[in-house]
Parts: sequence; structure tokens; C-alpha cells
Amino acid sequence: MKICFWGNIAGALKGNTDGGAELQIALLAKAFARAGHEVVIFDFQCTEDFTTIEGIKVLKIKGWDNGLRFLRTFTHRIPGIYNGLKAQKADVYYCRIRDFRHILAYWAARKVKAKFVLGMASDLDVMTFLLRLRHRKVSYSSGLWGLVNGLLIEIIYPYLLLNADLVLVQHDGQKKTLANRGIKSRVFPNLVELSKFPTSHGKAQNDFVYVGEISERKGFPEFFTIISKCPSYKFGVIGPPSDRSGHAYFEDLKSFKNVTLYGKLSHAEVLNHMINSKALISTSRMEGFPNIFIEAWACGIPVFSLYVDPGNVIQREGLGVFTNGDLNKMVNAMNFIESSDSFLTNAKAYVEHFHELNEMKIAEVNDLFAALLEKGEKQKL
Repeated sequence: MKICFWGNIAGALKGNTDGGAELQIALLAKAFARAGHEVVIFDFQCTEDFTTIEGIKVLKIKGWDNGLRFLRTFTHRIPGIYNGLKAQKADVYYCRIRDFRHILAYWAARKVKAKFVLGMASDLDVMTFLLRLRHRKVSYSSGLWGLVNGLLIEIIYPYLLLNADLVLVQHDGQKKTLANRGIKSRVFPNLVELSKFPTSHGKAQNDFVYVGEISERKGFPEFFTIISKCPSYKFGVIGPPSDRSGHAYFEDLKSFKNVTLYGKLSHAEVLNHMINSKALISTSRMEGFPNIFIEAWACGIPVFSLYVDPGNVIQREGLGVFTNGDLNKMVNAMNFIESSDSFLTNAKAYVEHFHELNEMKIAEVNDLFAALLEKGEKQKL
């Protein structure tokens, strides 16, 4: 089987991911490669082709930076993506993240009679435009291109959802939302490589940690309120400011003696810090199944989430605290947190069973895609 991906994935393969969705694509690519399949990734940030130790071929998109600015999107970049994908003649083309350019992978799949798979990266991906508008989650980048890009996504992404040969979701809540829209999907959980995690705590767990961009979109105003309500606790903030309010909060927090601002860290540095923290605090209003939740549990620490409980897993598995938007309940829960060996054992056992990139998960994804291709062959007969 030959599987083809595209995007900004090379960094995640090298341990320096730009985002959770990119990391999941990289891990899925590793799963396929370890199962013995041919894996190709087109990366628009790459300047040189290379092959990973797993045998994953990472190819640059030829002519990406050629042509006139603004015009080259249409004269060089879009043709470059489409022609590169089509030339691979893969059996499966996989896309993730909301991007109108996924239509190029869809067209390439149809051209070479392959299967097109669309993976969800966020709860936003399964919502209709009107539902996202109701949640105030419709936003486009500034400028004319930002508006055009946003409109193209709103037109093309729903089409891809309806016409994909397989839609993969992160949890049961996403599956139910799509089912209400008449779209069938399969749950395939996010993956982690436990071999990359620290093995023991190096110091006393004495702070609460926030990991992610510092922005209004990620609910940082609520996290700032939590800090203000808890002057006796220590907080570690990992991540850069990414909007106007984020920069303002970042500057304000420099004067807080109980807050340490780390900025952007490598993935390994984030894990080393989390394993020495009391708990991960999340105040984001909308996620999918955050990688950082799984990583916190793999580090043996609970997740305190203000708004997000993917598939009800925090409450069902006892993996932390979900307060459904209640800040006071969150603060009260922080007052009674206790570290325990039993929580560490249970959290790691959950991750090992549902999320670890192991032989069981490799066999699961292998069977899933093999069944998809087999179904296609039967339809041809």
C-alpha cells in the first residue's frame, strides 16, 4: 500500500512540531511505515528531499517560491501540489486540518483511482458554518487573501467531508455530530510515542502548567483570571503570545512573582517540564482531542479543563477535572489536588491502551485502510 500526505510535516518528524495536527500526521505516517507500507510526504517548507529512519520519503514541492508574490499561489504552488500528488499514484491520499487546498489531493486521488481520507483535527472541523458562527468560531486572516482563503475553505471543506471515502474523527462526540449531518465516520484516536517521554520525575511537583499559544482563542483571559485568584500557587506558562491580547497578558505576567514564562520550547522540553508539574490547566473553549492532554496523562499528571472534555474521557476515566466553564469550581479543585501513584499508574495505563503507537495501533490502522481498499476493489467488480 502506498500512502501520500502533504503539509508542513517535516518538523514534527524531526521532533520540532508546529502544531498538534502536524504531529498526528507524522505519527500516522510512522505507523504506516512500520507496517511496511510506502509513505510519501510533500512538505511545502522543505528545501531538500530526505528519507527518515522509518523509510518515510519527504519531498519538497518544486517551484514553491518561484513566480511573483500573490500570483504564485495560482501559477506555481497549487499546480505544484496537484502535480506532485498525482505523480505519486498512491493508493490512499490523507489530509488533515481545514485547508481548501485539500481539494488538490482529492482530485489527485480521483485521477489515479485512489482513496481519499479526511482526518479531523478539531471539533470545529465537524461543525456547520452556522454552528461555528453561533459559537463565534468563524474567523479569517486579515486582508483580501485572508477573506478569499476563508471563503474557499467554507465552500470546499464541506464538499470534502461529504465526498471523502473515509472520515476519521478523534472521539465519539465528533462522530455523533457528523452523524447528525448524515456523514459516516470512524473513530481513530490521536497517537503518542511513549518511548519519547521522560521516565521519572526529577524534582518536586510544585507548579501548574499551561501549554499552548497565549491568545484569546485559547482562552488565556480565563487562565489569567485563575492566576489572579491563586496568588499562592506557582504557574508555568509555555508558549508564545500570538495575538494582541496575548502580547498584553505576556507583558503583564512578567511582573507576577508566582509565574514563570518559558516562551516556545521544544517538544522534549515541554514534556520534561510537564512531568515535574502538579497538573495541566486548559482554558481553551474549543479543541478536538488535544495532544497535550494525552501527553499530560502519559507524564502522570491530571488535566484541569475549563471547557473541553473530549468524548467525556476526563470524567469517565478519572483523568482530572472538567468544570464546564465554571472558573470558581476550577480554582476550588486546584485547592484539593493530590499527587498519587495510583493516578500515575491509571493515567499511563489509559494512554498505553488507547493512544500509544504500538504494534496493536499499527495493526488497527493497517486493517482500517486495508478494508477501505478492499471495499473499493469489490465496488469495481
